[in-house]
Amino acid sequence: MSDQGVSDPGGERDEAASQPPASPFGERSGPAAAEPPQANEAAAPAGEQVDAGSADAPSSGDGATPQTGGLEESASTASESGAAAGELGAAAGHGAEPRGKRTEQGEATYLIAIAEALWEEMERDERVFLLGEDIGVYGGAFKVTEGFIERFGAARVMDTPIAEDTIVGMSIGAAMEGFRPVAEFQYADFMSSGFDEITTTLGRYHYRTGVPLPVVLRGPSGGGVRASNFHSTNPEPWFAHAPGLKVLCPAFPSDAKGLLKSAIRDDNPCVFLEHKWIYRRIKEKVSEDPDFTVPIGKAAVKRDGTDLTIVTYGAMVHKALEAAEDLAQDGVSAEVVDLRTVYPLDEETVLESVAKTGRALVLYESLRFLGIGAEVAAVIGEKAFEHLDAPIVRLAPPDTPVPFSPALEDAFLPQVQDIVKAAARLSAW
Repeated sequence: MSDQGVSDPGGERDEAASQPPASPFGERSGPAAAEPPQANEAAAPAGEQVDAGSADAPSSGDGATPQTGGLEESASTASESGAAAGELGAAAGHGAEPRGKRTEQGEATYLIAIAEALWEEMERDERVFLLGEDIGVYGGAFKVTEGFIERFGAARVMDTPIAEDTIVGMSIGAAMEGFRPVAEFQYADFMSSGFDEITTTLGRYHYRTGVPLPVVLRGPSGGGVRASNFHSTNPEPWFAHAPGLKVLCPAFPSDAKGLLKSAIRDDNPCVFLEHKWIYRRIKEKVSEDPDFTVPIGKAAVKRDGTDLTIVTYGAMVHKALEAAEDLAQDGVSAEVVDLRTVYPLDEETVLESVAKTGRALVLYESLRFLGIGAEVAAVIGEKAFEHLDAPIVRLAPPDTPVPFSPALEDAFLPQVQDIVKAAARLSAW
């Protein structure tokens, strides 16, 4: 993997430094074992119109208006229930713990895997706290943090106003004082409201002062869920272009859990983008080891092939894998490389695959012009030219806002049949 100029690229620390210190929140004995409703695990068919009860729409809970919990009241509740806390931490599936929301076969959805990562890291290190709009009493727009405020209290699960710039500023200040904040944005589109602080301060402060800012910014991103252009953006190119930020875009529950845990433990600021289309559609068995992590900056080959390489990430990985199945029926062997982290970019894995297959199809959901795939294609052209048997092909949406009309959004986003056609033309070169 190439050196991309991010301080402490691996986020590695010695063993003593990796141990969580005494709680900056003071002595607390833990929470009552609350019993909120279980998350709906039903998967909506791809391309289906989304409504309030779908896999992609923000959960409406019981229809109550989101409320902001009081800091003092929640902290008091958390400190009065020490006996329940021991049971809650010891048995998976007890009370509100996310691991209790797995299927009977032990599978976790992408959404539940993210919730597990947050829960486990908050138990591991009391410097970790969450903040964001409606993440506490309401449990989050997509119910990722459902039950967290009962377990950890309002001092560590902080409801905020609708003020993204303030959320970022609070996170920066807390990190300067030794905390490890994880900020949630209801939609990744609205991260732009805190763009100045993210790119000017969060990304550069370590370089300027030597003071690390271990902040994680979580944002549901991506299209395909009929959420229109204000709720469907893929903002990863914005942040990948800002020095000092790591940008993560996992496609599978295991990778989401492992990468989020790595991001929380990393001393560099990380932007963690969760594709909404994947939230409840994709499930798999995920490690319950509290020390399970996935390294930041390391791609993964999700399907071996010999005729061409499809390089992609996020929701497009699943479309690429489906397209690869169709191509195999026509005798075309496609290798699928999932970047997982778009910055720093794992050039080594990409180049090794292209050297093996001789052809490269770069598939991405961020806009075609200066999107993530543009950089991937440039790297392949510069560093693997001698291995190429055909021109590099890019497949990405046009440079327009994401349409709301289902027919137009389907035309806007690369679909499986588009990937198959592009790959077939490339393999015939």
